[in-house]
Amino acid sequence: MAAPKKKTSKQKTRSRKATWKRKAALQAERALSLGKSILTNRNTGFMYPLADEADEDEE
Repeated sequence: MAAPKKKTSKQKTRSRKATWKRKAALQAERALSLGKSILTNRNTGFMYPLADEADEDEE
């Protein structure tokens, strides 16, 4: 017969949620920063094809 499981404390549950939310907020901040740098042409760590290069590849 299965034994009942122990209840997870509120502190542990809240700690896990806070960690998860902190990681998500950090990733969102990095994505926004990257987007801003691409728009201002100050990006150094992100490569993407320009429209001119894409047109030359098709010909």
